[in-house]
Amino acid sequence: MERRKFVSLGASALCAIPLLGSAAFTLYKSQVPVAKPEWLVTLIKFNDADVKQLSTYKITDPTHRYFGGYMSDMGIPNPHSTCAFINRACGAISCQESIFYQSKDLLKEIDLALNGLLKMQHEDGTIDLVDTNFHSTPDTAFMVKRLVQSYKLLENTEIKGTSDTLVPFKLFLQNAGEALITGGIHTPNHRWVVCAALTKLNEKWPDTRYINRVNEWLGEHIDLDPDGQYTEKSTYGYSAVIDRVLITVAKGLQKPELYEPVRKNLLMMRYYLHPNGEVVTEASNRQDKGQIGTMENYYYACRYMALMDKDGQFAAICRLIETTSFHKLVDILNYLLEDPSLWKELPPENPLPVNYVKSFPYSGVVRIRRNQWDSTILSNNPGWLTFHKKDAVLQAMRVAASFFGKAQFQSDSIQENGNTWLLSKKLDGPYFQPYPKDKIPPDGDMAKMPKANRKQSNIQYLETLVSISESQNGIEVTIDIGGTEGVPVTMELIFRKGGIFSGVDPHPTKENAFLFKEKEGAYSVGNDTIHFGPGKLEHRNIQLRGALPAMDAPTVYLTGFTPFKHSLIIS
Repeated sequence: MERRKFVSLGASALCAIPLLGSAAFTLYKSQVPVAKPEWLVTLIKFNDADVKQLSTYKITDPTHRYFGGYMSDMGIPNPHSTCAFINRACGAISCQESIFYQSKDLLKEIDLALNGLLKMQHEDGTIDLVDTNFHSTPDTAFMVKRLVQSYKLLENTEIKGTSDTLVPFKLFLQNAGEALITGGIHTPNHRWVVCAALTKLNEKWPDTRYINRVNEWLGEHIDLDPDGQYTEKSTYGYSAVIDRVLITVAKGLQKPELYEPVRKNLLMMRYYLHPNGEVVTEASNRQDKGQIGTMENYYYACRYMALMDKDGQFAAICRLIETTSFHKLVDILNYLLEDPSLWKELPPENPLPVNYVKSFPYSGVVRIRRNQWDSTILSNNPGWLTFHKKDAVLQAMRVAASFFGKAQFQSDSIQENGNTWLLSKKLDGPYFQPYPKDKIPPDGDMAKMPKANRKQSNIQYLETLVSISESQNGIEVTIDIGGTEGVPVTMELIFRKGGIFSGVDPHPTKENAFLFKEKEGAYSVGNDTIHFGPGKLEHRNIQLRGALPAMDAPTVYLTGFTPFKHSLIIS
């Protein structure tokens, strides 16, 4: 999408501004815009299209248990799809720029959806994430923090009959609040999502029990490491969620100390950007690990902090998001509608870092970026190296050996040695002697004869050292595997789909697999090309016993035997 200029419009774009409490405005003392800027109007139009699209998932059978609710794309009635419709519809119905502005028909659909949602709510106030979590406090919290925004928007529409629709809305939210006061969580980020949901409820219906529960969770302290990363290291998913909800709590309960972890996380994320605007995700501990994603989930936090701190680099991240994934910002429309102070123009941009070597030891990550290419080195990861050259992507490098079924290489740490980064792993492969006679059970049950009690002999060893350093316009990787001789080794260069190879040969029997023995190979996507070489091919066994299965991606293989030493330049 063409980059958009974020400016305030004239009177033609006037729209009713939600009537908010003073908390939303404590950070910005200057007058907020009285008209929606062009970019926000565009998001409202995107939201209109979503409202129409979601109608195809509505449960229209009046005899259905969840009549008025919404289904997933797999045909399962669920509160999340229903909640998504309610949030989209409340945003639309409240805005003059929307084709649904003050629509009585849409109000009726919201009412039906709310009644369907109430039927999906358990007596304890919780809802289910039907994919996995049942009677789930955290999934209830994810809903509530957004639905309170929608409640406020709907409350201020001044449509006749709105008060009737707000009755089931309030009932659902307050029932959910009872669950949030006492319910538990699964993962670290759930604590802060619950806090945000309780904060939003307290803004609308003040209750000391809400505040006390927030303070109880906050008593565990924010789980931010010295790198600026949260426990789950979920750079595409939950880190952005945490930034957003901590701002909600900081703003709603006047806890300005909570801005500091948000600030530190956003500063770290400057170094987790690929040249095409994608995010480094390979170190995540959650389901976004290795996913392809951009920075849209950080937009609210970046915009908020850019305006509060007058920070030009946070503003630059916002502009990057607008360029790479503007249409996805419709997902946070109600955040933007709720707080008109966010409509102000961003401060002038300061350039983001594009030429650096940066280590994040607590995350097990080293980032190297040189303008239009970048590389990520990872510990505790079998895909221990990536290389991006805009749209041409080497998404992982792996190496394995046929050594007692356990030689898929990954390193516990990354060591810096001058201008070189070292990954290492040492393995042993023992054999075991007869069990001590005085400890043999009469029934010969092997479960009663643990290996720890047997003497080891004929022990074999395998030691792998990977050295990574910069070369001209790229990096050089040297793999040195020694110890037991004659062990088959296979090295994988795993590329993202969509490109064309040169200098490699298709494997005779394996699809999406290529053998590499030439001096140089290349992988091109459009105008972007990654060069690699030289090759090495001493056998064609590309799926060694004990190695991870091949990924569903175009993969180049180099092979050999121990002692194995090979240097490869990627540029």
